[in-house]
Amino acid sequence: MKYVSTRGGMDPASFKDILLGGLAPDGGLTACESYPGIDAATLASWRTLSYAQLAFQVLKRFAPDFGDEALRGLIDKTYTEATYGTPEITPLTWLKPGLGLLHLSNGPTLAFKDMAMQLLGNLFEHVLAETGQQLNILGATSGDTGSAAEYAMRGKKGVRVFMLSPNGRMSAFQRAQMYGLHDENIYNIAANGVFDDCQDMVKAVSNDLDFKRRYAIGTVNSINWARVVAQVVYYFKGYFAATDSDGESVSFCVPSGNFGNVLAGHIARMMGLPIRRLIVATNENDVLAEFFESGRYRVRSSSETFLTSSPSMDISKASNFERFVFDLIGRDPQRLSQLWKDVDGKGQFDLGAEGARQCREQYGFMAGRSSHALRLATIRRSHKDYGYLMDPHTADGVQVAEQLLQGPDAAVLGKVVCLETALPIKFSDTIVEAIGSAPPIPERFAGLMELAQRYTVMPIRVDLLKRYIAERAPALA
Repeated sequence: MKYVSTRGGMDPASFKDILLGGLAPDGGLTACESYPGIDAATLASWRTLSYAQLAFQVLKRFAPDFGDEALRGLIDKTYTEATYGTPEITPLTWLKPGLGLLHLSNGPTLAFKDMAMQLLGNLFEHVLAETGQQLNILGATSGDTGSAAEYAMRGKKGVRVFMLSPNGRMSAFQRAQMYGLHDENIYNIAANGVFDDCQDMVKAVSNDLDFKRRYAIGTVNSINWARVVAQVVYYFKGYFAATDSDGESVSFCVPSGNFGNVLAGHIARMMGLPIRRLIVATNENDVLAEFFESGRYRVRSSSETFLTSSPSMDISKASNFERFVFDLIGRDPQRLSQLWKDVDGKGQFDLGAEGARQCREQYGFMAGRSSHALRLATIRRSHKDYGYLMDPHTADGVQVAEQLLQGPDAAVLGKVVCLETALPIKFSDTIVEAIGSAPPIPERFAGLMELAQRYTVMPIRVDLLKRYIAERAPALA
């Protein structure tokens, strides 16, 4: 298994070679040369595996250079009942016949990002110890990635975390989770802009290859391939939980802003998992929904990006989308590079109705959008009818899934599994607005909101970000 760049300017590399990095040297994203195929007999043999056992079977196909013994040990260390609170790790609940919810928020920060980030922390520490290297992680978050990364990396030897977040645009609980950490290797930067501004700063630093090398810059954002591939595992686990026999197929509905979560579903489908449809659910920032409906990918400016009640999806430039488009256009790096030049220069590209048709018919994608009123109604109705209180991002997914299941595509979809993204306590204000009372605070987070918060406010300036990192991280010789 070797990895290449979506833009064609990188020699084939191993999993360990790309693990610690972010963007490829040519500014593209790393992608495997080909997807490992899983035949029906192999899939059937995985049905009764535990989460850790399943993770090993999936991940060893992407990271053969780790060696089976080391990889199994790191996986077994990661996916434990002690960390996730349940031996199933990702249990499935049926809200009603044909509509299920895959619980992905049982980890340390109560968000689905923990599913991959906890493993990533252990992979990083292992490789750094093996090589004697240091790593300065630079990331951007719209809410959950930051806390998941910081909880996974806090105290890890040889690792520092520099995390940008949009100042004032996360929930109070999310801010407290991140800014309340005082570990010496954690640095929070509140940037005066939207998430896309933060992500652009991260990419600008990563594109300065001399600075990146000198300060050993890596990433834990979803542009990190290891994080994406770790998320592939729960699609397999969710499929087994939702089906009774081999040969069945299901659809998944995924709340999406940066495209990493649903990209993992695309990879699982390309491997051979029987997924009928991958439903991309957006909020009012509907760049992805627009693309899958029309073939036109049109990014929005900061001033056009809405501040919504599902803030982790307030993204108008999906960082992981490039990997899917790479597949969509036949893995042509020259054409891919031109499309992203069009994004940088014109703010968009358009693959037209034929591109949208190909997304649906060849790759199984569908899309829908939610709104503040719809997500409040979904939270309220789900609490009343299903006895389940969900966060606003999960509500976006459930709302879109229910809407499609009531329409002409119901027969095409079959069973639909919605991916839970976070627990409702992370977005208490919206829950109060929906049902009139606050969600319960898990016992381990009692007192979180009273912690002193430590962070640095910064304008959207790449030069200041570089200076900030250089003053806190030793340069390599």
